[in-house]
Amino acid sequence: MAVDRDHVLRSAAALLTRKSTATMDEVAKAAGISRATLHRQFAGRDALVRALEALGIAECEAALTAARPDEGPAADAVRRLVAGIEPHAPLLAFLYTENQLFEGEEQNQGWAAIDERVAALFRRGQASGEFRIDLTPAWLTEALYGLLASAAWAVAEGRVAPKDFTHMIVELLLGGVRRPDAPARRKES
Repeated sequence: MAVDRDHVLRSAAALLTRKSTATMDEVAKAAGISRATLHRQFAGRDALVRALEALGIAECEAALTAARPDEGPAADAVRRLVAGIEPHAPLLAFLYTENQLFEGEEQNQGWAAIDERVAALFRRGQASGEFRIDLTPAWLTEALYGLLASAAWAVAEGRVAPKDFTHMIVELLLGGVRRPDAPARRKES
């Protein structure tokens, strides 16, 4: 019987996003296959995580393309991007915590390409006057990733309603935490 690799990856992703410390035995059980069959597909946890990384990169790239980051107001493109990533946010939250993916020379260049595309969207918003210019595009990109992961965890734990995912991220990222009617404070020296 042929093993559906995509099914195994998606089953692993669903489990690991709920329980990041799951064993390979638990991953095999979640996918409905034996540990030996899982091991034939993925030599170990590192190989499985790398395959999940490739899936995460592909899903981010697809969400970025679908968001049409060069069309319309940049804020609308950010909203489309967050909405497009939402179905994949639990996997991305898991990957966000996998330090092995972001250390050393083995870092996947797919992430760098995604970073650049997202930063370009923020630069476009700054150039059009939509976004603050005192925050770098690199920082805004990292802030977006952190908000995506945090919201995915909050939804998974039932602390946030899934329907609020996109709204909360976009509003916090683009609006900041200061109330629009709050008096501005002077910087203290």
